[in-house]
Amino acid sequence: MGTRYNELSELHRQFIAEQKIFFVGTATADSRVNVSPKGMDSFRVLGKNRAVWLNVTGSGNETSAHVQIDSRMTIMFCAFTGAPLILRLYGTAKVVHKNDVDWNELASLFESLAGARQIFDLSIDLVQASCGMAVPNYAYESDRDLLKDWAIKKGDDGLKDYWEQKNQSSIDDIPTHIMLNNT
Repeated sequence: MGTRYNELSELHRQFIAEQKIFFVGTATADSRVNVSPKGMDSFRVLGKNRAVWLNVTGSGNETSAHVQIDSRMTIMFCAFTGAPLILRLYGTAKVVHKNDVDWNELASLFESLAGARQIFDLSIDLVQASCGMAVPNYAYESDRDLLKDWAIKKGDDGLKDYWEQKNQSSIDDIPTHIMLNNT
């Protein structure tokens, strides 16, 4: 069952800051459930009940499509080294695109990443900590630069072309509005 909290504690924030990977889960009422791993130093806690994460271009855009229909989002962190812990953040999120008023302020919280396409602003209503004793130990080697290098090589125009071809809708044909809000 785990322990429930109404907000992030300082210990939770420290744990999050140490993690190299997190997982994002979203779905609409009638879509497939999407779970995506994220990394690249793209997560920031802004308060006891608020966090943001920078999303870079990928093969799909499920999270954006889902959140624009149903704002529910779950973020999960796992301890792969040290003391076992699984930390889940439950809440509602909104998509912030490059043309949105909040973009510049939120984007300034992150190092510039080639291929950045959205920021998700999460309002946290439940934090759950559970044991994680069955999660295996893994050693972190390094971040991969493949996606960043790919986005740099594509350039702004190439990324927009890619978004138009690959990121317009979810696998369930839910529109992402990426071209409308990022051009």
